[in-house]
Amino acid sequence: MKKILEVLYYGPNDIRFKTDFHPPIGPRTISNLLFDTTLSMATKLWGGDETSVLAMIRILAVADLTLSVNREEMLRNMAQDSEYFAKMFNEMTQEMVKHGEAISFGPGIAPPKGMS
Repeated sequence: MKKILEVLYYGPNDIRFKTDFHPPIGPRTISNLLFDTTLSMATKLWGGDETSVLAMIRILAVADLTLSVNREEMLRNMAQDSEYFAKMFNEMTQEMVKHGEAISFGPGIAPPKGMS
């Protein structure tokens, strides 16, 4: 198991970041990690603290954008990348449901008790 990102709050103005995950940089590595992250975030199996985790991810993204030299370009790239991966992920999910490999639940709909 590798630690992708640990964010430690020591107090005001003292937030530290640690990782032991150093994949080779390349398009396949980034897309594979993005896919794994998306799949994990699409399920209820990623820790049970979804609301707080999502809030912290958004705070980190806004902080990164705050320090960006070209915020508009970064937002444009993030929008394009997320649109592309959302389309791929939705197509994959539809295929999995079609072949009986997955069950899809809409937003706010929980699986029946006993399903994992």
